[in-house]
Amino acid sequence: MTAASPASEVLDAARLAGLTLGVAESLTGGLLVAALVEVPGASAVVRGGVVAYATEVKSSLLGVDAALLAARGAVDPDVATQMADGVRRVVGADVGVATTGVAGPQAQDGHPPGEVYVAVSAPGAALVRRLDLGGDRAAVRDGAVRAALELALEALR
Repeated sequence: MTAASPASEVLDAARLAGLTLGVAESLTGGLLVAALVEVPGASAVVRGGVVAYATEVKSSLLGVDAALLAARGAVDPDVATQMADGVRRVVGADVGVATTGVAGPQAQDGHPPGEVYVAVSAPGAALVRRLDLGGDRAAVRDGAVRAALELALEALR
């Protein structure tokens, strides 16, 4: 018997709790929602995903405070939290999961490659975690997906 994937575990936990999920992604560019919808039966839980790659889309679509973005940039724990809150509203989900950060290879706005924030907004829970991931662009993006799934599972349990 093989172990369940992190995405399967998140979906099972949400299903058991009677909750739906929405995903807001920046540096992961859709990899997180793709990991979730790869699992059969994901449609019972996943409401949708938003790839807000450009900073202004984080504000215009997800409702991230424009003054916060202007002051701190997109690589910030409060931005990640507001993205998670925003996607709950946009897709009508109970739980929002968000990723923002620098995949590399170059630094962005003074933040080094591998600096990533993942956040979860759920009823009664708001979690955010900073990651300092090593490796190339693909490794950083994959690590961000794994960490976002782990944080979502933590919030759902």
